[in-house]
Amino acid sequence: MKLDEILSAVGKHKSRKRLGRGRGSGQGATSGRGNKGYHSRAGSNRSLGFEGGQNPMLKRIPKRGFNNANFRTEYEVINLACLQERFDDGARVDAAALAEARLVSDANARVKILGNGELTKKLTVAANKFSKSAAEKIAQAGGSVELV
Repeated sequence: MKLDEILSAVGKHKSRKRLGRGRGSGQGATSGRGNKGYHSRAGSNRSLGFEGGQNPMLKRIPKRGFNNANFRTEYEVINLACLQERFDDGARVDAAALAEARLVSDANARVKILGNGELTKKLTVAANKFSKSAAEKIAQAGGSVELV
């Protein structure tokens, strides 16, 4: 039996720990925080990678050389199947239309169209990048491709 397969009412919802409700509850007095120390107080939280005052691993590793991650351009990816279901025949599909259809987060986003799915509608698609298969499928459906 697995916890996600429980169907009966008993054991389906585990009740939360009720902290600080008396010694008899088992979580009274210190409320499971132990005695004294930084983490027994309110407002305590360690920063990510904190190692108890020891110089953290990230600071110990030398940082040299060029890193392309700072300069890469990221694209929001959209498949032809999404265009097929969201847009009407003869529509113009650009970043603003995709943002309105909630397929991209922002109207200024860089968009790449991928060829996953079938396209039967004639669409004018304007995007920053196209995969070869996507461009071919749009052209076969009678639409046109515009690089922005």
